Amino acid sequence: MSLRLEQVNLFTKLKTQLPGNQKGYPILEDITFEVLPEQCIAIVGPSGAGKTALLHLINRLIEPTSGKIYLENQEYCQIPVIQLRQVVTLVLQESKLLGMTVQQALAYPLVLRGLPKQTIQQRISYWIEQLHIPNDWLGRTEVQLSAGQRQLVAIARALVIQPKILLLDEPTSALDVGTAFHLMEVLTQLAHTHHTTILMINHQLELAQIFSTRLLHLQQGRLLADQRASEINWVNLRDSLMHAEAQVSEEWN
Repeated sequence: MSLRLEQVNLFTKLKTQLPGNQKGYPILEDITFEVLPEQCIAIVGPSGAGKTALLHLINRLIEPTSGKIYLENQEYCQIPVIQLRQVVTLVLQESKLLGMTVQQALAYPLVLRGLPKQTIQQRISYWIEQLHIPNDWLGRTEVQLSAGQRQLVAIARALVIQPKILLLDEPTSALDVGTAFHLMEVLTQLAHTHHTTILMINHQLELAQIFSTRLLHLQQGRLLADQRASEINWVNLRDSLMHAEAQVSEEWN
C-alpha cells in the first residue's frame, strides 16, 4: 500500500512563539516523499527534529497545517479515521494494556474487527512465537511486565492486526540487544511476506542499518536527506547526528 506526502507543513497553534509568523512555530516544513509496499524505512534525526510528529501525522493523530497526505492516491481527509487505522497502525514508545492481561490485549483489536475466535488465537500464537514471547506472559497484567516486556507486547498487538503500514516510534528503546536484533529480523521478514510498509524511528543506527532499505533524515523539521540504505555512509551519518544532537543540547541549555 503506497503512502505519499506532498509539501506537508505542521505548525503549533501558539502564534506568540514566532512574532510575525501567523502560522505558529514550525514543527515540520515542506515534507514531501512517497513510500511503497515492502519498504523498510528508518527515520533518524536529533531530538526535536519532528520524527514523532511525522508518525502522528501519518496515523492521523494530528492534522497537517497545510499540504496533503495520500493513501493509495486517496486523500487522507476523505478516509474515515477508523477505516484508516485499520491499515495504518502506530506503536508508541509507551503503550498501555488498559487493565487487560496480555492475552486480552492481543485479542482485543481482533475482537473489535469481529474475527472468529479460532482466527484470533491462531494469529496470537503465530506472533508470540515469532517474537519469542513466552506463553506464561499471556496471563500477566501490565504491572507484572518490565518496560521491555510491555514494549514487545505492544509490538505483538500491532502485528496481530496485520496492518499494511506499520509505524514504530523507538520500538527497541527498552529491549535488550538480542531481542532488538531479533525484532529487526522479524520486521524485515514481515515486510516481504505480508507486503507491509514499515516506518521506524530508531536512534540505534546499527539496528537501522540492519532493518532499512531506505532512510529519511530529519533535522529542524525539514527532510535533510532521503536515501537508499545501500548509498549511506553510516559512519558519517553517525557523526552528523551526534553533532546535531550536541547543538540541540546547547540550544536547550
